[in-house]
Amino acid sequence: MLKQFSLSELALEASRPLVALDEHDGRISDGLKRTLDISVSLGLIAALLPLMALIALAIRCTSRGPAVYSQRRLTVGGRLFTMYKFRTMTLTAESGTGAVMCSENDPRITRLGRLLRRTRLDELPQLLNVILGDMSLIGPRPERPEIAAQLEHELPLMKRRLEVKAGLSGLAQVTSGYADSAESYREKLLLDLAYIDQRSLALDLRIAVRTLWVILSGFGAR
Repeated sequence: MLKQFSLSELALEASRPLVALDEHDGRISDGLKRTLDISVSLGLIAALLPLMALIALAIRCTSRGPAVYSQRRLTVGGRLFTMYKFRTMTLTAESGTGAVMCSENDPRITRLGRLLRRTRLDELPQLLNVILGDMSLIGPRPERPEIAAQLEHELPLMKRRLEVKAGLSGLAQVTSGYADSAESYREKLLLDLAYIDQRSLALDLRIAVRTLWVILSGFGAR
């Protein structure tokens, strides 16, 4: 049975450093990780379906366009897949620019979209991606192939992020802010590599707790 955390316990756990861990007490096996991904995702979808319906309705009522949009992203081995998210930007956000990095105060983000991003609720449709096997609950965020290709020129280790399955949440997402340049992306990359090298069930659980704190507190990173 999973431990029930109070808000104070979540705050304490969320304040602990995650990168300075020595997780030698057992790597999580692919089979166990996949089992946890499916069971937890199914449970979350069942519990959060009414909330997801309300979010979809709110998006449709406050801005023009679909509630859910899809993008091509990269996962383990460089495989392309279709990732789903609640729409947080205007319908014509990339009409004149193509794929570009999103900044913290990006004017293309809607008012409702800012709230969804801050609380990570825009990521909920990716629970379907987890069930389909494209993503894991915990891992490096899936990057767009166009942006990944640009970053690999300055950050050759970018390709190491593809050693594991992309994640709905991860070490970089809960400990670092927006990455809107190659230099700021470097910090996120180092965190992703730290996760890949130290990944374990214990680390995944701590990232999950930190993610829950981000959702409840509204103190979210990209």
